[in-house]
Amino acid sequence: MLREPAEPGKFFFAASEAAKRAELLRQHLPDQAEAIVREADEICQHRFRLLGYENLDYGAEIDWHLDRVHGKRAPLEPWFKIPFLDFTVVGDHKVTWELNRHQHLVTLAKARLLTKDERNGEKYVRELITQWRSWIRANPYPLGINWGSTLEIAFRSLSWIWVDQLLADHAAAAQFRVELLPALAFHGRYIERYLSTYFSPNTHLLGEALALFFIGTLYPHMPRAARWRDEGWKILLQESQRQVRPDGVYFEQSLYYHVYALDFFLHARLLAAQNKIAVPAQYDEVVQRMLNVVESLTQAGVAEGFGDDDGGRLFNPRRNRSEQMTDPLAAGAMTYGRDDSSAARLTEEAIWLFGERAAPTFAKPKKHDGQGATSFPDGGLYILTSTEPYPQTMVIDAGPQGTGRCGHGHADALSLSLTMNGSRWLADSGSGVYISSDPAERNAFRGTAAHNTMRVDSADQAIPDEPFSWTEIPTTRVEYWLTGKTFAYFAGSHNGYERLPDPVTHQRRVLRVNGDGGIWLVRDVALGAGEHDLEVNWHFVDDAVVHEVGTSEFVAFQPGDGEVEEKDNSSLRLIMPNQAEWDASITQHRISPAYGRIESASTVRCAARVKLPAEIATALIAGGRADSSQSTRSGLSMSSTHEAAVQVYEVRDDADHHSFFCARGKQPWSSGPWSSDAEVLYCRIENEKLAHLIVIGGSSAAWRGEPLLNADGPFQFFEWRRRDGVINSERESISTTPAFDELTASLNCSSPVSHPTSTYAEKR
Repeated sequence: MLREPAEPGKFFFAASEAAKRAELLRQHLPDQAEAIVREADEICQHRFRLLGYENLDYGAEIDWHLDRVHGKRAPLEPWFKIPFLDFTVVGDHKVTWELNRHQHLVTLAKARLLTKDERNGEKYVRELITQWRSWIRANPYPLGINWGSTLEIAFRSLSWIWVDQLLADHAAAAQFRVELLPALAFHGRYIERYLSTYFSPNTHLLGEALALFFIGTLYPHMPRAARWRDEGWKILLQESQRQVRPDGVYFEQSLYYHVYALDFFLHARLLAAQNKIAVPAQYDEVVQRMLNVVESLTQAGVAEGFGDDDGGRLFNPRRNRSEQMTDPLAAGAMTYGRDDSSAARLTEEAIWLFGERAAPTFAKPKKHDGQGATSFPDGGLYILTSTEPYPQTMVIDAGPQGTGRCGHGHADALSLSLTMNGSRWLADSGSGVYISSDPAERNAFRGTAAHNTMRVDSADQAIPDEPFSWTEIPTTRVEYWLTGKTFAYFAGSHNGYERLPDPVTHQRRVLRVNGDGGIWLVRDVALGAGEHDLEVNWHFVDDAVVHEVGTSEFVAFQPGDGEVEEKDNSSLRLIMPNQAEWDASITQHRISPAYGRIESASTVRCAARVKLPAEIATALIAGGRADSSQSTRSGLSMSSTHEAAVQVYEVRDDADHHSFFCARGKQPWSSGPWSSDAEVLYCRIENEKLAHLIVIGGSSAAWRGEPLLNADGPFQFFEWRRRDGVINSERESISTTPAFDELTASLNCSSPVSHPTSTYAEKR
């Protein structure tokens, strides 16, 4: 029973402002406004888009207990007797629950405001109320699967609140509210009683707390409103400290769940401010750190996903692709006055939340050089960047697999992704589905082979258990993370394969060299004994075209789609040394761009049966569309030289010659004219002149026996580049010697490695 009317809480907009915000949407995002109306027309025909599925026809009378994708109907029994994780009984419960979140009713309410034809607008309202009443009749408590998850009740409650606010000025609203509010109050009582305190106490608990906070704040006349408001807000404040790592990475190690949680926190914060509820500084600090993570991942225009992909969204469930994970940046920019994010764009959500203030904020696209290489060590995200020949962002996953039994994490230690020029290139394979008739389906997408990392003996780095748990979870260790003016360097390892009868440790080293002819070198080392099957996979997005253009050389490009013109100017080359024991080829794999949607995509797979220790390196080179022809670029090649103390890789082009000296242990090494105890030494020859030198780790470097650097002990790095006079190290005590000055002044040189008789020429 409801109490006497009380002063209602303030929503994001007043009833009189809803139509104005719809007009702003038509004005500033006309395509999205039209898409909402088109989808509303489909909904009126009972055709739905759910998760990654399209055009699901639910017939004349909607069956609210049906998984239409798999043709399975959950039994109409008390919810606690329904095994919703059993595919044979209910199908994929996520499909059923997605429909029952009632976010499509919000679409109908928005379409009414976006339709200038009043007759059509009334059609959407009638359909909305008819479907709502149909649901009430078909779901008497406690019967049915739609009472089986508190989070789903919370989502449905939030949808009903949006519907109530969007219809507030409609003639039918008063009568509809008489039916809606008691049902909403019942949902509130259910959420309070069955909070996910023990089962899935992560994003489930956040969503439920958000719903309690919204109901309690906006409907104070409900008997338990004040308690719901206070309890919901308390949980959100507490969980913001527990569920987010100190560096801002969400602790389930999934970009999708990171954004999920961030959306919950942002909407709660905005409603609190709207209703003059104090927001602690610690809460804002957490939200801003989470925004920093998303912003850092989007320096090349797109944030590539990792970990599980839930498929749902708080505001608009249609925006469920990796490309749309930047949406919170718009709300974050408005909430905190952040004006330094080039990835923030005007969104439909921002217009509904902020009204006419939103559009001017994003009127002019922001341009800046980005943050550059950055890391989030608690979450294990290491981000290497480049701006030449266009923006590039590589993300290395070197963090924990998740939290607890790592339910939403993948066996992807040391996996990397690459985005370039506004598009995804080397991608995470996604999640496929959570529940299906074949449990192997779930494990295939979350397994090691579906990620851009090394797999040993066809095994996963961790052992999959139930659909949302793992055993034998690996530990990842970061040994180096260095960023200079002209490079970034990562070195890490994990112990996931040390459980094998013959233990194997996987090490991955990544060096990004910036500048003309910029290049990435990824070096994978397997330490152990005996023979093992090794494979390194490079998974491309589904629209990339990949060709083999030479021995162990591949080129990929993405056909232009008329929307992202940058694709026409981008290509990516992968080059590996031609080593007899390693076989590199193009295969096909499955990629899931959204939950339930499966596409075919190309993979470059490099595999060998070798005796350990063994290694393979891959050079990644970004180029223009002219580089994407099927013919090999003249002179481009990669070679490998294995010596006792050092492994050398050389990448040659017409004018450039990149040499990478990689120590095989801690002892000093010599190769050609170079000698050092460095972890890595890189030099680049351009038109027969030394153009770039990087020395990482160690305490010395010499050329032809002459010391190049004066150091009083081990140092982290030293770098020099000719073209802009860069000379830099991590400390001032490192200085150069006369031999260095001689080497870099005006000397010509031929190959520093490949030809044993070659030396640097004398001064002219």
